[in-house]
Amino acid sequence: MSRRHAWGHAPLGVACVRVVVSRQVIAPMSVQYFLQGKILGIEQFLLSGDGGAGDGSGERVLAGRSHWVTLLSEVLPRALLAELGLAKILLGSSGGGQFLVVIPTEVVPQAGEFLAAADRQVQEMSAGHLKLVWAGTENLGDWSDVRKRLTENMNRQRSALLSGEPNGAFAPFAAPDTAAYDGYFAEEMFRRLRDASSVGWSPENPARVEIDGGKHKWSLGPGFDDIPLARHVAMDDDGQIPATPAMLAERAEGRQVWGVLRGDVDNFGIRLRRAQTIEEHIQLSVIFKRWFAGELQAASVMPDYWRKVTVLYSGGDDFAVYGSWDSLIAMAREMERLFHLLAEATLKEFPGPEGKTITMALALAPHAGASLASVFEDAGQKLEIAKCAAKDGFYLLGRTLEWKVVGDAAEMKEIMARMVNEFGVSPQFLGEIGFFYRDSNRMTVRTGRSRTDRFDKPWRFQRRLNRVLGTTRDRELQKLRNSLMNEFVGKNMAQVKLRPSGRVALEWATLLTEA
Repeated sequence: MSRRHAWGHAPLGVACVRVVVSRQVIAPMSVQYFLQGKILGIEQFLLSGDGGAGDGSGERVLAGRSHWVTLLSEVLPRALLAELGLAKILLGSSGGGQFLVVIPTEVVPQAGEFLAAADRQVQEMSAGHLKLVWAGTENLGDWSDVRKRLTENMNRQRSALLSGEPNGAFAPFAAPDTAAYDGYFAEEMFRRLRDASSVGWSPENPARVEIDGGKHKWSLGPGFDDIPLARHVAMDDDGQIPATPAMLAERAEGRQVWGVLRGDVDNFGIRLRRAQTIEEHIQLSVIFKRWFAGELQAASVMPDYWRKVTVLYSGGDDFAVYGSWDSLIAMAREMERLFHLLAEATLKEFPGPEGKTITMALALAPHAGASLASVFEDAGQKLEIAKCAAKDGFYLLGRTLEWKVVGDAAEMKEIMARMVNEFGVSPQFLGEIGFFYRDSNRMTVRTGRSRTDRFDKPWRFQRRLNRVLGTTRDRELQKLRNSLMNEFVGKNMAQVKLRPSGRVALEWATLLTEA
């Protein structure tokens, strides 16, 4: 069985979603009530830990927190239906920090009590960083009208977070203890979850996800009724404990550096808002969530990644992993390729580009003692930069490139790496090319001369490169050198053509050839 079919990406999976939704709509109820829940403050919660102990504890806590938040939006709606004695088929969508269920209007008060109890413990376990909010509306009118009412009700709930105690909203308060549940996150939600077969829930701890226990339990896996979860962890050389970022850096080819890769589907929220029916909304939500969990888990256990990459989370339309810098670049390109296939198969009938492209960003640790939280935050900031610059791209080594240009940079990187590794060319020539780029950027500042005064003649670059490479009769090396010159200078012999892909290729090759 291929991994795509195993995770419900075949047309049969889509048909199942439609059948479920169809059965859900005709369920025997007096009046149907759509209940939507969201978890707010996820980014702040993940970054609130210290993460700088240096022994791997900070990384385990952050990864455990991300798994807990991911599972909360899967477990809570399932537990709600189970506690109310309702069929599990009434679960519409879940995951990615939110969920949607259908319940009878008669049990709306009990559902509110359930979620209020869960919210109290969610705030306690997150030291006030997270907030569970929910809103609902009757299933009356077209889906566009229902969705509009849901959105308006949810916005009112989010705007009224301080309404409970307006007089004390700005009063001084003690700093929350963010480490109170760090042991639970590091051990239960990270180490034990890696090999768990199921997760559970109990009413005495309404926000605590239990490993292989609880009053109600659900299997983890690719089945339609299972909870999909990407949870691969790269282990140390003995296979006993999770590898720290420092260990992952040592496994990188070239320079020993680790980093964080984050990706997000472009305008997926807009695509969901344009859904014409509840069936379409749930179908898109379920397919994308399961795709991210399935493909990320499947890719992580491949030979090129399983010892070099650890999954932080996979959501409804995004993901994050950390590991060796070289594996993260390769994984980013593979995930983009697979996502393109998904979008072609799933969204080809939908007009507009929304939800059909994905943007990613890679952030490298600036020094050996950098915390995972700080690099994770940096990757998030770079992802926002990439989305503002041009969606459907990759923020890589200081530049935002379109995905097709990333391939050009990879080819240039291979040329430079081969010249160093196979033909014994001194890595100094990479520095010479870098000096060429840096001069063009700083010429105006230092000398007041424009960049064209110094670099408008391509042979200046060629002469500098020839000086470093020297003379050679090796035809293959000559071919590589000429290809490199053409890539950097361009075919226009009248002026130098500085391209972002060349700068990225240079940084890439430098990382690859440095020990």
